[in-house]
Amino acid sequence: VRLAESGGGLVQPGGSLRLACSASGTDFDGRAMNWYRQAPGMQRELVAQITSGRVTFLDGSVKGRFTISMDNVKNILYLQMNNLGPEDTAVYYCNVDGSLGFWGHGTQVTVST
Repeated sequence: VRLAESGGGLVQPGGSLRLACSASGTDFDGRAMNWYRQAPGMQRELVAQITSGRVTFLDGSVKGRFTISMDNVKNILYLQMNNLGPEDTAVYYCNVDGSLGFWGHGTQVTVST
């Protein structure tokens, strides 16, 4: 399984970014596809999860601002992030199957003026 994130960067508060994770190497149907994030000095936390096209988890801190989706044809996992704030600054990781599963290398998101 190979996961490759893209789309991170520096954005001003209130701005938007869309993260993408290109996934390959196995059939992802029925598997939990996740976005985690890890802020400096903090533990890695689950942000959003989608399984077979159904959103199965969305952290309360991002509800109404972030949207997770999956293109099952291209095997690309997305995280649309709107109204970003400094608290969203973190390295964002694509993941399959949870903490004991497969991980991408992460992409840095920095929200700052």
